[in-house]
Amino acid sequence: MPQGQPENVPDDGLSTKQRRNRPLIAVHTGDGKGKSTAAFGLALRGWNQGWSLGIFQFVKSAKWRLGEQSVFEQLGELHTSTGAGGPVDWQKMGSGWSWSKKAGTEDDHAAAAAEGWAEIKRRIAAEEHDLYLLDEFTYPINWGWIDIDDVVSTLTERPGHQHIVITGRRADDRLVEIADLVTEMAKVKHPMDAGQKGQRGIEW
Repeated sequence: MPQGQPENVPDDGLSTKQRRNRPLIAVHTGDGKGKSTAAFGLALRGWNQGWSLGIFQFVKSAKWRLGEQSVFEQLGELHTSTGAGGPVDWQKMGSGWSWSKKAGTEDDHAAAAAEGWAEIKRRIAAEEHDLYLLDEFTYPINWGWIDIDDVVSTLTERPGHQHIVITGRRADDRLVEIADLVTEMAKVKHPMDAGQKGQRGIEW
């Protein structure tokens, strides 16, 4: 909550304002629905503050256009034309993958993921964005396509004031360890349990 008070105040030599405005690493993980949805909601808040947003989508099919993508692209155009909010750059990393079918070989996907991560590293080094949303980023890490040690060092040593949000199931323990905010979505019930497929406006 905006007016909430922390239970513990560390003896770190920082002022309240300095501590409050530290750049954060957030991880949304777990088997429940809502990880990406929550991250996109946070990105909306950042856009409203005038932040530059870099949104990098790693797993969902390149042909599957999320509703959020259309909205954020329109917000980016609104910023360009009126100055409202902040700039938005939405990137599908590599060729994209879906849950049911993968085009190309695993080596192709691994190379595409590595290329995508290299671009994110370049942007972080150049301090191009205020908020980076790495959607479904846990998967290429877990599949061994992106080196977790490189991710940890890049994120913990990043310059300037850059927030990072990572989504996806089974977040690596080393990601959880370096994160400032970790939320685990636990599934209690889901329409798919009753045989219902995803629907427009709910899943995309």
